[in-house]
Amino acid sequence: MTETKDSWQTHLYDLLKESGVTQFAYVPDAGHKVLIDRSLADPDVHSVPLTTEEEGVAQVVGADLGGAKAVLLMQSSGVGNTINMLSLTQGCRSPFLTLVSMRGDFGEGNPWQFAMGQAVEPVLKAMGVIVLRADHPGDVIPCVSAAITMAFQCRQQVAVLLGQRLIGAKKF
Repeated sequence: MTETKDSWQTHLYDLLKESGVTQFAYVPDAGHKVLIDRSLADPDVHSVPLTTEEEGVAQVVGADLGGAKAVLLMQSSGVGNTINMLSLTQGCRSPFLTLVSMRGDFGEGNPWQFAMGQAVEPVLKAMGVIVLRADHPGDVIPCVSAAITMAFQCRQQVAVLLGQRLIGAKKF
């Protein structure tokens, strides 16, 4: 399937739902707007707005304990807030799936975004999270499909980074 700039988010939501994801934990973010809006409009799923990203780690682990599947939607700047809580996913061997919209990446116009944006991948890897990356519309569905398999069938902790080549760079 060839993804276009306009269609990948719609197909991504459909993939998550078809894979049994029924909980969408999120901190509001323009990079996840389509996923958030669709989850809010869908009576078959639960959308959980968070005040901070580490709450989302607990939400995803709790969903698994309750027999459900969840995804955490966050921006790269929020990854730093999750570090301590990610130890929970390792200790419990909980499946963990997060989609991270990147900042401090290709074409970034805000100098304040670079420090955490550049630290995201090494920090996640240091916490035992497998990191996949989608930089083009055609990368999204294969990357997230792989992440879903790894997380929910093999009980791994997986992050898919949605690069700024994909979501667009913001000017400052």
